Amino acid sequence: MDKPPSLRPELRVKARGALDNQTGRFERETRIVVDDGWDLPEEERLLRTEVRIERPRSALSYNKSPDLPFDRSVNPYRGCEHGCVYCFARPTHAYLNLSPGLDFETRLIARPGIGAVLETEIGRKSYQVAPVALGTNTDPYQPCEAEHRVMREVLEVLARWNHPLAITTKGAMVERDLDLLMPMAAQGLARVGISITTLDADLARSLEPRCPSPARRLQAIRRLSEAGVPVRVMVSPVIPGLTDHEMETILAAARAAGAVAASWIMLRLPMEVAPLMREWLQARVPGRAEKVLARLRDVHGGKEYDAQWGRRMRGEGIWSELIARRFAMACTREGLTVPQPRLRCDLFARPARPGDQLALF
Repeated sequence: MDKPPSLRPELRVKARGALDNQTGRFERETRIVVDDGWDLPEEERLLRTEVRIERPRSALSYNKSPDLPFDRSVNPYRGCEHGCVYCFARPTHAYLNLSPGLDFETRLIARPGIGAVLETEIGRKSYQVAPVALGTNTDPYQPCEAEHRVMREVLEVLARWNHPLAITTKGAMVERDLDLLMPMAAQGLARVGISITTLDADLARSLEPRCPSPARRLQAIRRLSEAGVPVRVMVSPVIPGLTDHEMETILAAARAAGAVAASWIMLRLPMEVAPLMREWLQARVPGRAEKVLARLRDVHGGKEYDAQWGRRMRGEGIWSELIARRFAMACTREGLTVPQPRLRCDLFARPARPGDQLALF
């Protein structure tokens, strides 16, 4: 297909999810590429990832959403190089005066120093402990974590304080932090969710271009499980008409790898994500594009997305009910319905510091 007018013709885009870089919704001006009439060739250049640094003033983000199982989270990064075209977090990049399209996966922001800020926040006398979620907006184990180690910084603080945590990721780099996660899991303080959308390696490479392969994510489940870290497989998002037929296979493979729990979420297309997903469907799987969009409209009351609490995660109607029933039956068959114990909050305590009076007993 022709390059969209938001991309310069000499720009070479490789292994990215979005196909354009439309201007963010808060911008006063819209930028497009036009031919200036000068017949001068431009040197081709590869679109590379750029990481900028933000000095965080706060670490914990709170929410009051009734359909989320947590009320606080920490986000080490803004934007995500994994480049999942369907990512519901893409619209947040508009708040940075950047595009939810290619900017979201190529113009990232790392937040080093967030560990110290987090320690100050959880160290306040008024702080009430509850599990903190990591990876709820963008993936804390995206490729730039290898260099910036912001997620590692956060984990070290939470481990020192015996603070309960739950991680959501597609990144196999989570294995790097087993030295922290293993003892926390042994005390009932940590669990990990690994997201698997499809087991089709070619489809995954197009949908989630810079994520570890599905096979590598299954290997991460196995290694975490063998280390004693409880793992939940997240069949999310379920893309009706494209990946929904794989649900049972994914659950079986994850259970064989050691997963002890499972969950699913319907594809969500808020704001700028809807046109990005439509464009991807028409370019990458044109024979299925209309089927996927029709199914989405069926589960969202005639719209491609319904943001209402209680409906946004699953949708409603016959297709939503069918997926939910299939999921429940598969979980029962695979033994993934055993309730998981709550993460412990009673061990939370200020770590000993030099000069502190130590207890005798």
